Amino acid sequence: MGEELEAKAGSPSREGAPTRARPTPLAEQVYQDLLTRILSPDLAPGERITIDAMARSLGVSQTPIREALHRLDNEGLVVRTHLSGYRVAEPMSREEFEELIDMRLLLEPAIARRAAERIEPDALAGLREVNGKMVTPAAEGQGSGYAAFARLDAELHDRIAQAAGNRVMRAALTRLHTHVQLFRLNYTVQITSLAIGEHDAVLDALGARDPDAASYAMRTHILASAERFRAGYPDDA
Repeated sequence: MGEELEAKAGSPSREGAPTRARPTPLAEQVYQDLLTRILSPDLAPGERITIDAMARSLGVSQTPIREALHRLDNEGLVVRTHLSGYRVAEPMSREEFEELIDMRLLLEPAIARRAAERIEPDALAGLREVNGKMVTPAAEGQGSGYAAFARLDAELHDRIAQAAGNRVMRAALTRLHTHVQLFRLNYTVQITSLAIGEHDAVLDALGARDPDAASYAMRTHILASAERFRAGYPDDA
């Protein structure tokens, strides 16, 4: 891989999403590679990530590795420890998981309600396109397909928040890093395939400009998704 010059930090987003320096193409590629490994059994919780070894493995310098690890640290997927570098973070505890679901149930149905009142046709078309892209990675299952689905799922929910037009809500949803955390909990085809149909119900309600139906469909999706991810915890958790 060839090195790329760092991009300058972008201007503040009109939609209110948290701003950050745009990652270089190489750093983005390294980030996606590490994210794929973390969202699959390739990198186990607690496993050490050595910058030098990872740079040799990927054939890049240490700079994009550090940039990617810093981003993963901000998302709670790796933990930086004194002297020993980075380790893969442990998945959320059951208590943290339940608290995250509570937060989603407060936030996302309200986002869907506002989106149904404001969404434009081109935004709805974009949402349907993203949901359609999920079919292929959902069929691929674990590994790169699973990670790709998680990224598309996050994009879909973020676009709904963007359509709602509330910058504070969108920023709050972004800071939760919901999808990269949840998709570490359970590796089953149902996690991905069932979500697509639930997304369709949300998008249909948005298209009908029905705030009540959109809120209900989003709540139903979050509750169903929570049940699927909850299966990743032991019965006595």
